[in-house]
Amino acid sequence: MRRYEVDVPIHHATDPERRGLHVFTGRAAGESEALAAAHNAYDWAVQQKSAGRLASDGSSDGWAVHGLRPDWVLDWHKATVKAWVNPNSLM
Repeated sequence: MRRYEVDVPIHHATDPERRGLHVFTGRAAGESEALAAAHNAYDWAVQQKSAGRLASDGSSDGWAVHGLRPDWVLDWHKATVKAWVNPNSLM
């Protein structure tokens, strides 16, 4: 499996002019699996946060959510997926 990057545009719930990007990385067999894994990691983190638990990364494939902001909306329909290129040999 190779490592992928999923870039999801975000906007603030009450001020749509405030925009950004949430970046996910992890291992997957292909682009559609990478998008699904990123979305699942996000959904799981939101559920954990709602239940008052920490959303620690227990997966071996690398998909995790850090910096969860409940007042920001992820625009999953605008997400892009690409093979992750490690510019600094970090992993």
